[in-house]
Amino acid sequence: MKRCPTCNQTFEEDWLSFCTQDGTTLIDTSRLPSEPPPTIMAPPMPPSVSPSEQPTLNLGGFSQEPAPYSPPTPMQAGWQPPPPPPIVAGPQLTMAVTSMICGIFSITIGWCCYAGVLSAPVAIGLGFYQLSQIKKFPDKFGGKPFAITGVITGFAYFAFLALFVIIYGAAIFMQGINR
Repeated sequence: MKRCPTCNQTFEEDWLSFCTQDGTTLIDTSRLPSEPPPTIMAPPMPPSVSPSEQPTLNLGGFSQEPAPYSPPTPMQAGWQPPPPPPIVAGPQLTMAVTSMICGIFSITIGWCCYAGVLSAPVAIGLGFYQLSQIKKFPDKFGGKPFAITGVITGFAYFAFLALFVIIYGAAIFMQGINR
């Protein structure tokens, strides 16, 4: 059993070393003889000396009144969690993923109203830019497979578009010959 010498609170836990109320080091009472527990207190002021008659340091013309007494604030009791670990940021993938999304959009949905004509160059441009950033700063940038996918699908859209124009043009040319 342990006891706080300041507030006389007893604790049954053997693992405690400090009082949970005021932070004072606990005294192990199981080893002490059976005498009343000592309490730590400040010695009383002599009755003949009042606070205004106490000796003070003369600082050469500065009059200084003693500050009023305020009791010390108790320490915060309880356990506080440790700070969280630092966040480690991974490589930036934003432009590579955007390139891949634009490329896939242009090759699938981009045929509607020729929207791929706008999204395919974006996929190619972002993909090449991200590949150059990956080459310069491999620790900071990542997503090489995403960027390559965006570039390939962007070029594939233009290849299919060129093939479509050639086939359609040949069909129109052949129809003109048959007339």
